[in-house]
Amino acid sequence: MEIRLEEPKDAEAIRRITKAAFASIEHSSQTEAEIIDALRSAGALTISLVATEEADVIGHIAFSPVMIEGEHLGWYGLGPVSVAPDHQKKGIGALLIREGLSRLAKAGAKGCVVLGEPDYYKRFGFENDPGLVLEGVPAEYFMRLVLDGSAPSGRVDYHQGFNAS
Repeated sequence: MEIRLEEPKDAEAIRRITKAAFASIEHSSQTEAEIIDALRSAGALTISLVATEEADVIGHIAFSPVMIEGEHLGWYGLGPVSVAPDHQKKGIGALLIREGLSRLAKAGAKGCVVLGEPDYYKRFGFENDPGLVLEGVPAEYFMRLVLDGSAPSGRVDYHQGFNAS
């Protein structure tokens, strides 16, 4: 398996895998593939990685800038992350997350936020922070990881591409 930057030829495979990966997720909006397309169209995919096996795309992760109290402070949002259903539970998602976070840190990012399952994301160093708020979601599912410096506080807003439908 190889993890590499997304290439233009990967867009359809990413869309297909993302739809399949989120199809049975209870709390999914089922718009994750459209979110990635919207971020790509807006030039807001700061890091977009694919996992490939024998040239087939089997996983994807996206990182995009977030605003904190209306300012870009060098923080990014992780997600969506998806793995083809027949390749799940093999650690591919974890590899994508670790590689993406490593690349964010090397690029000078200050931190990363994620909306997701606490038990899963805490193993990567994410933690709850009552000072960072994503309106409309239970606080325990919104976490942050400081990469450089200290954690800011305030309301977090994801890129408008997350409003895709």
